[in-house]
Amino acid sequence: QVQLVESGGGMVQPGGSLRLSCAASETSDFSLYDMGWYRQAPGKQRDLVASIFKDGFISYAGAVKGRFTISRDNAKKTVYLQMNSLKPEDTAVYYCSARRLATWNYWGQGTQVTVSS
Repeated sequence: QVQLVESGGGMVQPGGSLRLSCAASETSDFSLYDMGWYRQAPGKQRDLVASIFKDGFISYAGAVKGRFTISRDNAKKTVYLQMNSLKPEDTAVYYCSARRLATWNYWGQGTQVTVSS
């Protein structure tokens, strides 16, 4: 089954940018997966931030629309999340997820993003 590893998290000041990456392994058909980025802040539920389907369809949560951009490189088996104009409320652990059917059932270990002055 597919394995997912996130990278690129860190601490940044408000208004700054970060680019998260999620590399997939143990799969020869990455292009057949829908990919998503979730985030979970302390004491809150895990929410979907952005998704990019295998057919290229993209959607964003309202809180990040216009600031975050999701993309994928099927040849590199990697999905990205470019985050601009970061706000303190974007602070969370960000998780990469994948699915073949209806359920997001493959998860990475998460990467911490902290936005603070």
